[in-house]
Amino acid sequence: MTRLIGLMRYIILVAVLVTLVAATALILFGAVETYVVTRDVFSKGEFTSKVAKTLLLSFIEITDIFLLATVLYIVALGLYELFIDDRVPVPSWLEIHTLDDLKDKLIGVIIVVIGVGFLGQFTSWNGETNLLISGGGAALIIVALTFFLGQKSKKDKE
Repeated sequence: MTRLIGLMRYIILVAVLVTLVAATALILFGAVETYVVTRDVFSKGEFTSKVAKTLLLSFIEITDIFLLATVLYIVALGLYELFIDDRVPVPSWLEIHTLDDLKDKLIGVIIVVIGVGFLGQFTSWNGETNLLISGGGAALIIVALTFFLGQKSKKDKE
């Protein structure tokens, strides 16, 4: 029974593979979207501030796609390192040896995703929606996640 339970950890490979496929799909989608947006802007030949703002919004949205792909990649890598083999050749800042390491990495990327998401709302603001509510909500989440990370690092130092 103990051996069976030990071997069951390899079922995580399904989650790792599916998450890697999802991350790859998002990266490819972002690359194609970048090409399409760039092609459309230059084929029209309009170089106005309105077009520049639209281009900026498109690239912020594309950046958000890449950041979400990064989250999925970190999840896949973290699960693989935690359950299968922690000797994956990655930079030291991306090494994941504990569940806390994985949570820390994810929280860092999630904070950036929230910030980029709000930046997209801010730059596309039409004057009608209340940015204070969504900005305040984003700020509260970021503060809570940062507090969580800070408490964990204080605990680690003790």
